Amino acid sequence: MFLFIVSKKEVECLIREFNVLVAEQNNSGRAVHGLDRGKFISTLHSIFGLTDDRMTGRVFRTFDKDNDSVVSMKEWIEGLSVFLRGTLDEKIKYCFTVYDLNGDNAISREEMLHMLKGRLIRQPNEEDPDEGIKDLVEIILKKMDYDHDGKLSFEDFEKTVKDENLLLEAFGTCLPDFRRIEMFERHVFQEQFEQ
Repeated sequence: MFLFIVSKKEVECLIREFNVLVAEQNNSGRAVHGLDRGKFISTLHSIFGLTDDRMTGRVFRTFDKDNDSVVSMKEWIEGLSVFLRGTLDEKIKYCFTVYDLNGDNAISREEMLHMLKGRLIRQPNEEDPDEGIKDLVEIILKKMDYDHDGKLSFEDFEKTVKDENLLLEAFGTCLPDFRRIEMFERHVFQEQFEQ
């Protein structure tokens, strides 16, 4: 469970923005009581600058805690509270959940390979780009796998990120950058407060 750290007024603004997004979605012919996958991912792209389809799909599944294929208002607010005001501990938990593809509370070699595939720039003379990814996974495991069991537990991930914050998004960008957060807050909170 993520800590809820946005103010009451901010929650009201997030509810208004959610309702605007749902209305836009429903105006296009889809009558859904939440943000469906398409609208949610479109919002991640346009508002938060998250464009990696592999990651945005995982972000959707992380927000959609009840697995009903829509992000409800409650899930929207809880997820955005991590995006906008989340502590390092909350962001570690969130990123780990995004990266744990099968939900078994560990990030396996196979999951790392899947997430990193397509991220490395292929060198012109490189015959097997997957070998480079496999080498990178081994380097990551040497750095992050404290209990040496061949996979990353939450504890491994948490300890690594607390020692080196830059590794929070080691397997792909799943949090908006500060500039996008500021733009979103200016659009949703400041304009709403002026009304």
